[in-house]
Amino acid sequence: MLKIYCKNTGTYKEFQEGTSLLEMLPHFDFEKPYPVIAAKVNNVSQGLKYRAFNNRDVEFLDYRTYSGRNVYSRSLCFLLCKAVQDLFPGGHVVMRRPISKGFFCVVDKGDGTPLKPEDIDAVRDRMTFLVEQDIQFRRHDVQVQEAVDIFSALGQTDKVKLLRSCGDVYVKYYSLDGTPDYYCDVLVPSTGYLRIWSVSPYNGGLLLRLPDRHHPENLAPFYEQPKTFGIFSETLSWNRIMGLDNVGDVNLACQTGKASDLIQIAEALQEKKIVQIAEEIDRRYREDSVRIVLITGPTSSGKSTFCRRLSIQLMACGLHPISFSTDDYFVNRLDTPRLPDGSFDFDNFETVDHEYLQSDVLRLVAGEEVEVPEYNFVTGLRELKGKRLRMEEGSILLIEGIHALNPGLLYKIPDAGKFRIFINTIMSISLDDHNCIPTSDNRLLRRIVRDFNKGAFTARETIANWPNVRRAEVKWIYPFQEAADVLFNSAYLIEFAVLRSHAESILATVPKNCPEYSEANRLLNFLHYFVPVSDKQIPRTSFMRSFIGQSGLD
Repeated sequence: MLKIYCKNTGTYKEFQEGTSLLEMLPHFDFEKPYPVIAAKVNNVSQGLKYRAFNNRDVEFLDYRTYSGRNVYSRSLCFLLCKAVQDLFPGGHVVMRRPISKGFFCVVDKGDGTPLKPEDIDAVRDRMTFLVEQDIQFRRHDVQVQEAVDIFSALGQTDKVKLLRSCGDVYVKYYSLDGTPDYYCDVLVPSTGYLRIWSVSPYNGGLLLRLPDRHHPENLAPFYEQPKTFGIFSETLSWNRIMGLDNVGDVNLACQTGKASDLIQIAEALQEKKIVQIAEEIDRRYREDSVRIVLITGPTSSGKSTFCRRLSIQLMACGLHPISFSTDDYFVNRLDTPRLPDGSFDFDNFETVDHEYLQSDVLRLVAGEEVEVPEYNFVTGLRELKGKRLRMEEGSILLIEGIHALNPGLLYKIPDAGKFRIFINTIMSISLDDHNCIPTSDNRLLRRIVRDFNKGAFTARETIANWPNVRRAEVKWIYPFQEAADVLFNSAYLIEFAVLRSHAESILATVPKNCPEYSEANRLLNFLHYFVPVSDKQIPRTSFMRSFIGQSGLD
């Protein structure tokens, strides 16, 4: 007999060795408003078919948890791919990226004809049928070469390149009703768990919609994101210039000595975009009297580096940029809004004294000299230290911060006088055609490395705070993304390969007996797919330097 401790109930129960989590679940009595779809075993995500042979701590998860959502969305992707293959011989799905609360997918029917609305209806019907059949997802643990042979025979070169380059001896793949596929982590037990979803036409492909994270009985609300999709499409075209479509392509390029070329091309493309933005600002300065540039983005997107690099290009256009951060207008710490648990809510809009900031901006635009404050993050006090700014002929004001695009920040200044920039990190490559990279993983890894190297926070502390950061971004930052005049993508094509060398040792410091180990373990498993690349050739002006150190723009 073995002893299982259930975190949901705080109780122990004994089971026969080899009992699955699915078999254990009915023996633990706790509130289950939504179906349990996965679990954490000793703080590591596992499927419900996991069998225990030793004493274990178990926490059962539903869709409202981050791990649960990942398990559900992966399984749903397999369901879609299976339906397409059943309907269209030779058909293939490419899961391009998460967008609009779902996944944008490109469907190749295999016959050269475009995807039609009636095709999507047929896919929806087939997926519904497969769910009603409640077919098992089966896991197979095999040597890498066996998996390579299977996917080579199917013509799925994206998986072949990934598996050959990851360095594993054994891998697991899944099958659904005889159809094999590869997924980077666990799935739900069977298709019957996948009750809430939808498919609809979207930008020449289809959008696979997911349940709402807070109310999984409903679909997540749809938000049109044309500008976000546009910057993704632009980045995708950059990848095509370099002949890269997935991580296997990137790994192969790095293994054949092309990492330096990839770095230089990525840097050149980003600089080209910054030049274009600077030239557009210069045009609007001269034609439309734009005098204020507002720069925002989520944490670790590279706002400060972007501001500095944009300033250089604006000077090359003949303008005279001056800048400050909204952070310098934080209210004194004792006046900072608080979260329900009593801790400080540093991401709240009211953390910024926006009336004070707006007053200074109005004076600057009027030609007055203004002494702007500097926030002392050690004392938690706003201080005047003699930093004086004045806008003269040719001057343009750059304001950077997470609330820079909030309409309440500068509501007294006409929109015609503002140019809005939103910086995001949109990864345009995937592990393979069916495994998208989570949208925030690069920012989380950037922040873990930066916080650790600066001695600000341990990896465990950064991971523990990340859910609060993400909730704040959804509330205070992302609602204004589509209002931007231009979006800039600071994601770096091979940044995971560079971050791997920095992040692995840092993530290894997270103890296995704490809840944060689950995320640390997931990130470590994720990073192992990338061939590591040295940071020696990363320029000192690169966005990456803001996080890995030795930036020449500090």
